[in-house]
Amino acid sequence: MRTHSSNHKGWMMNRYAVLSIIAVLAVLPLSAQNSAGDEATIEPRQVIDAPTAGLLKRGSFGMDVDFFQEGGVGIALSAGALERLNFGLSFGGTQILGHEKVTMQKLPGINIKYRFIDESVMMPAIAIGFDTQGKESYIDSTERFTIKSRGLFVAASKNYKLFGNLSLHGGINRSMESKDGDKDLDVFVGAEKSFGPDISFLCEYDFGFNDNGPASLGQGRGYLNTGARWSFGNGFTLGFDLKNLVKNQERVTVGNRLIKIEYVRTL
Repeated sequence: MRTHSSNHKGWMMNRYAVLSIIAVLAVLPLSAQNSAGDEATIEPRQVIDAPTAGLLKRGSFGMDVDFFQEGGVGIALSAGALERLNFGLSFGGTQILGHEKVTMQKLPGINIKYRFIDESVMMPAIAIGFDTQGKESYIDSTERFTIKSRGLFVAASKNYKLFGNLSLHGGINRSMESKDGDKDLDVFVGAEKSFGPDISFLCEYDFGFNDNGPASLGQGRGYLNTGARWSFGNGFTLGFDLKNLVKNQERVTVGNRLIKIEYVRTL
């Protein structure tokens, strides 16, 4: 039987491990970051939760840190392995911020994305991928995340010049999290509109077809999310999101409020 002391020790180690990674992100030397020209070519790899056809450039790596409800923190590391291929690992847990016992997800998430069609005047960019990392807390009893992972997905993205930049995204996916009995394909759409070189606003809608069964968390209304991003140089972006605005799950008043930090560097 584990003692209270050993539980406390494990709790402290999990919390300090995640917070240490965040601290490393905060003190990375600014002199070694992207130039302004590189930052202008950074492609969004997701709208809010929905994937896009965007990729990190070859030789680049990215780090995303999400702060969500219940003292939750999620960390994702990604790399541009080849010109058209990205891969990454992610991990997270709840009560990392706070005073209660830390609960970490059991296995790291895996993300792979390959873009097989580049954007042209007539065609959107199209990518295929596989992602086992869901969003927010992991629920052991149903073996799923609060927002299911995408699983196998296809995403398309198209950019337009419209008083700045307007990006439209959409796709289809099949999640591997189907213990609730809902194995349907899902569909998602999203958009990002820039205002000047530093600020952009985002909106996405996940139809939630794979999360509306009798044993599912969703109530058949899908997931509407909005957010804002501020790129303040040297590869750093700060974001704020309001998720589940149509209250597709219980215990949601206005919406789930999240803070996001993104860092991208080209070697």
